[in-house]
Amino acid sequence: MARAESLLHWYDRHRRRLPWRDAPAPDPYRIWVSEVMLQQTTVAAVGPRYARFLARFPDVGRLAAADWAELAEEWAGLGYYARARNLHAAAKEVAAKGWPGDAAGWRALPGVGAYTAAAVAAIALNEAVVPVDGNVERVLSRVFAIETPLPRSRPEIGRHAASFMEQEAARARPGDFAQALFDLGATICTPRRPACALCPWREECEAFRRGIQDTLPVKPPKAARGAIFGVHFALFDREGRVGLLRRPEGGLLGGMPALPGTPWRAEPWEDAEALPHAPAPAPWRPCPGEARHGFTHRDLSMRLFRAEADSMPEGLEAVSLDRAGAILPGAMRKLLDLL
Repeated sequence: MARAESLLHWYDRHRRRLPWRDAPAPDPYRIWVSEVMLQQTTVAAVGPRYARFLARFPDVGRLAAADWAELAEEWAGLGYYARARNLHAAAKEVAAKGWPGDAAGWRALPGVGAYTAAAVAAIALNEAVVPVDGNVERVLSRVFAIETPLPRSRPEIGRHAASFMEQEAARARPGDFAQALFDLGATICTPRRPACALCPWREECEAFRRGIQDTLPVKPPKAARGAIFGVHFALFDREGRVGLLRRPEGGLLGGMPALPGTPWRAEPWEDAEALPHAPAPAPWRPCPGEARHGFTHRDLSMRLFRAEADSMPEGLEAVSLDRAGAILPGAMRKLLDLL
């Protein structure tokens, strides 16, 4: 059995310096925000955005009281925008009812899954639970040589993760133990060419003993990604401002600012079909090229038309191109490149 004590000894010497670890004492709000931001996003991308987010929303009360438009603007470019909607909804619940006292209470908040609940409970509340993310799945798949493919192996991985809390060292420092697992997976037990020579669990790792660490975890073949298509419209007023609207709640980029356009569908749009979706009658001109953006399971291709108008029609907000570039989500910012 891999010893929690040896991993914690390694962590005390080699832990990553991350902004959400800088507080004198673990803060549920700071830990929660960092965990939500880090979902499907890299540490390098989150670091500067995390500091900016806390400057704008320094506590859960400020976040709960903010308008969705303000939060959407701050989240622009981080992707997976349902995270921001759920964070906002959960913040309102916490502001009204108080902080949850354990992982089960966190799990009951809107949009908080098992991993996030366990991570906040372990790190901020010192609860004896082990959060399992992709890094931890990879580490434990190798340490215990689990050859069952993901996702079928997750129950077994979860049982092994929970078993660490039977060890006194892990039970005494559950937050540090969780973060040690994260750091081990991020810096040593990496997806490709793990640095086994530097690993504190090398002698206890069954995959290393058998020489199969590079083959684990076993993942199923990737599903084919679907293609979707859209046409969008950049309408400029006399001051050179472009018209934006807010996408409907739900679905891709739900609730986020966007250029008006057609729905996104599986078939390309002909101009004659697309132009009736323009926000106003105008001499629309096509911009050369296409903007492409990859979502989790779909690849989006978009074309852009532009036109000028004396005034902005109802339903569109006129904003400068600089501001549009700051508040639009990544997919929409790629459309601006076509201008």
